[in-house]
Amino acid sequence: MNPVALLWIGAAVIFIIIEAATMGLTTIWFAVAALVALVASIFNFSPLLQITVFLVVSAVLIYFTRPLAVKYLKIGTIRTNADKLVGGIGKVTEEIDNMNGKGLVKISGQVWTSRSLNETIIPINSLVKVDRIDGVKLIVKEMEEKQ
Repeated sequence: MNPVALLWIGAAVIFIIIEAATMGLTTIWFAVAALVALVASIFNFSPLLQITVFLVVSAVLIYFTRPLAVKYLKIGTIRTNADKLVGGIGKVTEEIDNMNGKGLVKISGQVWTSRSLNETIIPINSLVKVDRIDGVKLIVKEMEEKQ
């Protein structure tokens, strides 16, 4: 086996190790491209053409397949049970005042730091609906009807 082929095998192994360590679904495409370049080296393509094959295959795989793989494999997404709070109703336990950066809401037996969706002050004991979660804060809006 020629030394250039060994170089491509080594590159593919390194990219696979990096992918296994990071699980970022990025370097795996470089590993595949290195294997395609390996095939080019077996057919005695010039080193410049092998590098071109590696770069083109890498770019095509990253551009076209990575978004699909990330979407369907849910790479980088950590789901939590906090998602179930969105749309839920909670009770304000400390006045929500975005200007002063304060506000607490109790929902599902837990107290969360909260901010108002529309920048209004929401008084204690008001019922609010969770619009979304931003980091560790609930973004809420006051319920129009008291329940």
